[in-house]
Amino acid sequence: MDAGNNMEGEQEEIAFFWDCNPYKMNVKGHVMFAEKKITPGGHWMGIAGIAVKNKGMEWKATAETLATTSIYLFDGFISCWDEKYRSALIRPETYINLYMDENWLPLLQTPPFPEYTSGHSVVSTAAAEALTKLLGEPFHFIDSTEVKYGLGVREFDSFRIASTEAAISRFFGGIHYLPAIDNGVEQGKEIAQMINQKIKTRKE
Repeated sequence: MDAGNNMEGEQEEIAFFWDCNPYKMNVKGHVMFAEKKITPGGHWMGIAGIAVKNKGMEWKATAETLATTSIYLFDGFISCWDEKYRSALIRPETYINLYMDENWLPLLQTPPFPEYTSGHSVVSTAAAEALTKLLGEPFHFIDSTEVKYGLGVREFDSFRIASTEAAISRFFGGIHYLPAIDNGVEQGKEIAQMINQKIKTRKE
């Protein structure tokens, strides 16, 4: 609760940049309307697209990068949601409103599914590992994926740095506890290691 109440400027910027809530509900007076934005998977596919353009890759390498990234993302989501509905842990907003402060609200809208583990932490880590395996590090890029949704750009020197920021953004947004983030990152790494052993798309 203290973290949510004592946000610094860049922490808010990071939270909103990685919000990736594809169907945010807004209530103003008697009016309720939905705001369409990008999904977490869509954000990372956007990053993959930016990366292949930056590198000037030909079509086969581009197809390999996009297909591989999508596989890591899909398996990340499957693993994460399996754990979410096994653990069925309540969100910070629910706990804080029940036991600490009934008027507290997180910076971001609380998603309508269980808290543990953090989806952003799992899939961002998995996608970053896929892109790092294919394109290496350091890999400098400017993430402009969400400009069309009214957000700015952020600059990174590797996919892993970007995924670390995506993970902690959920704590800054007030919708995850730290264990869901830390363990979600480890979960994403383990998923990537498992997939690395099972797929090959080029001669090594």
